Amino acid sequence: MPLINIIITLVIVGVILWAINSFIPMAASVKKILNIVVVVVLCIWLLQVFGIIGGSTPRLN
Repeated sequence: MPLINIIITLVIVGVILWAINSFIPMAASVKKILNIVVVVVLCIWLLQVFGIIGGSTPRLN
């Protein structure tokens, strides 16, 4: 995956998360959980994109 696609994806996810946090009324604890989940998912995705961890599908020999 080209680096520009990764950067664009991160920017889009960040803008969506900012919009949700700014404009959708939620309890602070729910926002915190949502932010943590999004960051963890993004970290796992980035590790998979850069090949540090394997994908979720098994590889056939």
